[in-house]
Amino acid sequence: MDTADQLASVGTFQVLKLPLGFIRALEWVFAIFAFATCGGYSGQLRISVDCMEKARSNLSIGIDFAYPFRLHQVSFEAPVCEGIREERVFLIGDYSSSAEFFVTIAVFAFLYSLMATIVYIFFRNKYRENSRGPLIDFVVTVVFSFMWLVSSSAWGKALSDVKIATDPDEVQLLISACKVQTNKCGSVLEPRWSGLNTSVVFGFLNFVLWAGNIWFVFKETVWHKGASSLAGGGSKKPSGTFNQQPYNQGSLDQSAGYNTQGNLSQPTEYSQVGGPTSYSNQM
Repeated sequence: MDTADQLASVGTFQVLKLPLGFIRALEWVFAIFAFATCGGYSGQLRISVDCMEKARSNLSIGIDFAYPFRLHQVSFEAPVCEGIREERVFLIGDYSSSAEFFVTIAVFAFLYSLMATIVYIFFRNKYRENSRGPLIDFVVTVVFSFMWLVSSSAWGKALSDVKIATDPDEVQLLISACKVQTNKCGSVLEPRWSGLNTSVVFGFLNFVLWAGNIWFVFKETVWHKGASSLAGGGSKKPSGTFNQQPYNQGSLDQSAGYNTQGNLSQPTEYSQVGGPTSYSNQM
């Protein structure tokens, strides 16, 4: 408890009230939901094969599949309806690359957002003093935004293909007994897709969060601070010249008034002096 109290006293949890820290904490939570709903999925479907001879029928064939959705490795036993033997049938498709890519991005995003949140809380001053920290944070945020968009789009397309590959009507076409018109095949249980649909939604929500946080991370970089300082310096310069203009105008008016007055008084003095001189000469 003492260690926890010390960390709480050192940390600045007020940053979580700011958009930068609050969105980063949301990214951490939403990343958990993204890889948990996709990586922890397991589904099952059941089909029935009703042979013409009832003794050879199997009315509940269970087919289990799960993450990472290597369906070509999923197999089940189905009756042939000719004799007692059964055949092994494999599903079609391998969608592991898109699923694993999505989960990998989610895991790394979870780790980075957790680390960034810790830095914001306990090392806020060092984060702002060093210009490299915000720049790295900005670049990583942009990269994760792009990766979330790509991985979510790829996983959404792969999920639609998984739904088609595990559709009971499509699986029945793989069974040789279902191709005989005298036999009847049907669907007993269909997979539930609510968990995987949620994973795609969380993927695009993560993209929105990371893309929206780009601006708030950019405001911490030297690029934004340098642009702000240049804009502030440019706005101060015209105001300084405007304040100097009345002073210069006043100086010019004062000097002009002095010269004008001097020019007017000077001929008067000369005329007074010149008058008596000329009068004495006439005498």
